[in-house]
Amino acid sequence: MSAERDKPTGRRPVRKKSGGGSADTDRLLRILLRRRKRPLSVADVTVTDRPAVRRAVSAAALGNTMEWFDFGVYAYLAGTLGKVFFPASSPGAQVVASFATFAAAFVVRPLGGLVFGPLGDRIGRQRVLAATMIMMAVSTFAVGFLPGYRAIGFAAPILLLICRLVQGFSTGGEYAGATTYIAEYAPDKRRGFLGSWLDFGTFVGYSLGSGLVTVLTAVLGEPGLVSWGWRLPFLVAGPLGLIGLYMRLRLEETPAFQREAEQAHREVEETVAAGGEDPVEVARQSGRGRLKEIFTRHWQAVLICMGLVLLYNVTNYMVTSYLPTFMTETLGEDPLTAQLLILGTMIVVVLTITTVGRTSDRWGRRPVFMAGSIALIALATPAILLIRAGGILLPALGCLILGLLLVCFAGTSAATLPALFPTRLRYGALSIAFNISVSLFGGTTPLFASGLVQLTKSEMIPAYYLMAAGVVGFVSTLFLHETAGMPLRGSGPMVETKEQAHRLVAHSRTEAGRRARDIWIRLRHPWARH
Repeated sequence: MSAERDKPTGRRPVRKKSGGGSADTDRLLRILLRRRKRPLSVADVTVTDRPAVRRAVSAAALGNTMEWFDFGVYAYLAGTLGKVFFPASSPGAQVVASFATFAAAFVVRPLGGLVFGPLGDRIGRQRVLAATMIMMAVSTFAVGFLPGYRAIGFAAPILLLICRLVQGFSTGGEYAGATTYIAEYAPDKRRGFLGSWLDFGTFVGYSLGSGLVTVLTAVLGEPGLVSWGWRLPFLVAGPLGLIGLYMRLRLEETPAFQREAEQAHREVEETVAAGGEDPVEVARQSGRGRLKEIFTRHWQAVLICMGLVLLYNVTNYMVTSYLPTFMTETLGEDPLTAQLLILGTMIVVVLTITTVGRTSDRWGRRPVFMAGSIALIALATPAILLIRAGGILLPALGCLILGLLLVCFAGTSAATLPALFPTRLRYGALSIAFNISVSLFGGTTPLFASGLVQLTKSEMIPAYYLMAAGVVGFVSTLFLHETAGMPLRGSGPMVETKEQAHRLVAHSRTEAGRRARDIWIRLRHPWARH
């Protein structure tokens, strides 16, 4: 018996493990693998409701339309508002003072982001978006009733500044909330296309505002605008705000936020049932705890977001806010010609932006951002040289180049930025990162550009400014992870039909089985080659 037991069998000897043997180890390993790579179930996949998605996109885009209607009006009326509210200054100083008031709104945007962003993560996206719509509409509408400098003196620019500060505070929660809302409603494979409609609303609003000012300039002339015509575009904000508020009040919360809220509620109930509140969890759920988590655990995503926002918004404000004034005050172009050139550029952006969004769904966000950054570095100088050439054709070509560069970033940002952060922190983190970057670099672009042109007497300052933004965008894109077609961080997959959900679940189970098999082979047979 002993000899028979010692007889070689030709098999590799099994090394016994302490605590239960090979069979127990294998069973434990299978359990760990199964838990680590749990496949999707149908309950994990959200099937979007198409009418709800359309309502979400429309309501979010309308808010951006209203915000940028005001920006378009202000950019085109910068010279006129300088004469109304700063009449004692020289023409150049009037423009700088007018843009300083414009930039003041961006100083308080981070404060608005700090308030509205974490609030949106705690009480819901829909409520905060309704509040920001009310504040934007009221403050913009109020500008139309302000008396000029000749009527009340220094109090006039102070009142204009107050209105701009309220606008800036409210917009601190607007764009980040709108992008979050659309991203959390959109199917994963169409997030780029649906998100691009948000910035479609941006440029439609700008085109409407600038188009209205162009018509008023042609009909009333400069004296009529300075006298009373400048008020009309701001008064239009009242009806637009009421329409936008009505649409936003009819919205429901996003599926991702609802799931996150339900999960948080279950965790609280379990904690209470276990014997009380966990102070660590309470701090994590509080506003201060969320802010700490954003800057300690997600600081890389914050920096990437700020870099991409800088790229987009420097280009955006250079084209939409500063270029009309640059062409008229610095280059001496006819105001109506300059306004028509920028308006035509905005129409090109509007017509192409959803195509860029759809392209980012197919090719990815990184290639679009990368190509746009490189092109901005290479083409900014030729574009400004064409704009300086005079006439109609060459400046139109230069504006077209800048418009096509702008649309690369505008059509991709709304789908890219929300995907950087998890659901429970998305609104707050995006609001903070977005508004800090916009305040420091985007909204100050007209002020810095006009000031540097005045200081250096160089008409190429806008080109150098754009090239610097392109370099920052290129570096940020290098660290950007591709998110096209993937679920948002902290959220499950989102599809358009039940059939797509079942196919996704089946594919997930197949892939989970393959991954588990590969890991099993590597762990149990490390000498095997694959």
